[in-house]
Amino acid sequence: MTSDGDGFPAPSALVEHARRFREQGSVPAAPRVAATVLLLRPAAPPPADRGGFEAYLIRRVAAMAFGGVYAFPGGGVDPSDSMAHVDWAGPTPAQWGTRLGLAPTAAQAVVCAAAREVFEEAGVLLAGPDADTVVGDVAGGDWEAARVALERREVGFADLLAQRGLTLRSDLLLPWSRWITPEFEPRRFDTYFFVARLPVGQRTRDVSGEADRTLWISPADACAAGELAMLPPTLVTLGQVAACRDLAGVIAAAATRDPATPVMPRLEDSGAGPPRFLLR
Repeated sequence: MTSDGDGFPAPSALVEHARRFREQGSVPAAPRVAATVLLLRPAAPPPADRGGFEAYLIRRVAAMAFGGVYAFPGGGVDPSDSMAHVDWAGPTPAQWGTRLGLAPTAAQAVVCAAAREVFEEAGVLLAGPDADTVVGDVAGGDWEAARVALERREVGFADLLAQRGLTLRSDLLLPWSRWITPEFEPRRFDTYFFVARLPVGQRTRDVSGEADRTLWISPADACAAGELAMLPPTLVTLGQVAACRDLAGVIAAAATRDPATPVMPRLEDSGAGPPRFLLR
């Protein structure tokens, strides 16, 4: 799927689905709040014409919702995310609430979900012994056992951090955008997108059973590749990040983004031309 700037060609299966939804007068499903993280790292060696950085993508297994497409690590907000009493560094939940357009408790849940999901799905932990440091390599057997326990909900994210004397580094997550699944989809998500730099000393790992392939790729190459199947939120986000000159540019751009106002692709199917998803 490629964009022409204002929208995307609509796959025929989705067009038929949308038409049935409209004709039957169906009621939209309530979207589940979710969070996803676009991990970035410097390219090695950094190619001058690609901005010198790469993005991490995972391909969802075919049996899952949105299976077979590339996405960023992420998932739904868990009830424990809003109840977590976690040692916290960076903007306060109230400050996050102002940025995300949410109540402080809801904002904390979204940020905790983002940090939890990127650890569960990519083995990257955005936490450290204090507000100024980040843990190093967390790929050892002891850490993997902790990650599996978290994934199975045998331990909460806050408890995992507390047991190891760690502070959640919420300042390492930079809010980028918010997308809501179109109304005709049976499974809908209200997803907050974040970007984060891969902490020094850490590495991504293919640990999630929800992915059948992972890769690091420059955002520009990912957008131009053509053979990487992606839904509009992923493709648009990669295109926006690719427009930044370097990682410092991504950080600067994040500070000016509006992560509270949602984008919800709408289907233009008037018969005047091929059906298209429009973003505005």
